[in-house]
Amino acid sequence: MADRIYVNVNMNMDRVGYMTPKIIEWEDGRKFPIDEVVDLRSVDPFQTPSRLDRYTVKVKGETRYLYFEKGGNGLPNITGRWFVEARE
Repeated sequence: MADRIYVNVNMNMDRVGYMTPKIIEWEDGRKFPIDEVVDLRSVDPFQTPSRLDRYTVKVKGETRYLYFEKGGNGLPNITGRWFVEARE
């Protein structure tokens, strides 16, 4: 897996607990609305030490992966964090 760039994500969570990402926000403040969530799947736990969900999203008509890393690495009140892979 490539280097991770952790980002802010605005999302909706329904009463059942499903998270739907809506906007990706970079550290410099740029915001990219997510046009569509195409797919959601768990990443094979043998491919990475973290528990991950991979969202396939469309941003400006392009398909991208957005990851949710589950757990707070021992930090209280943290359910997880969002990242994208650095582009080469």
